Amino acid sequence: MQATRGTSLTDDADATPQRPRGVTLVLFSIATAATYAVDQVTKYVAIRDLDPGRPRDLVGSALRLNLTRNPGAAFSVGTGYTAVLTLVAIGVIVFIIRAARRLGSPSWALALGLILGGALGNLTDRLVREPGPFRGHVVDFLELPHWPIFNVADSAICAAAALFVWLTVRGVRIDGSVQR
Repeated sequence: MQATRGTSLTDDADATPQRPRGVTLVLFSIATAATYAVDQVTKYVAIRDLDPGRPRDLVGSALRLNLTRNPGAAFSVGTGYTAVLTLVAIGVIVFIIRAARRLGSPSWALALGLILGGALGNLTDRLVREPGPFRGHVVDFLELPHWPIFNVADSAICAAAALFVWLTVRGVRIDGSVQR
């Protein structure tokens, strides 16, 4: 079997042609930068325009803006471990950047970009917000009924997790090949 220009074949009979790495790295970078930028801008606006404890209805009671500061992880778990959570976030960021070198799948590029942008957004809060570096509280402001208050970074991380599951179930590997 011959490889055609722009594809690469592996020994795996079920392998699919890979996209050029440059395309997936650009998608990864755009997803990361866009997620981080939207997260930081929305947090800035929330801090500027919202008062803690005074929620505002955005879409009736289905979506409210409610400014809070979260010292813990998702769902306010681990509130006494802010420094540890900061170090875990740094580890996740390093892992994702290293994994991105193998990207060949646009879907994996999007998923890793979303999680990296979200992790960087919340890490920024932990490093620069009160009460101080490695102890900073994450800004949360989106509230759904019967759900903990969250932010754009949290949403991106959850969307990435769902995409990870979907890609894994479909057998899509990070390099773009498909396991059958």
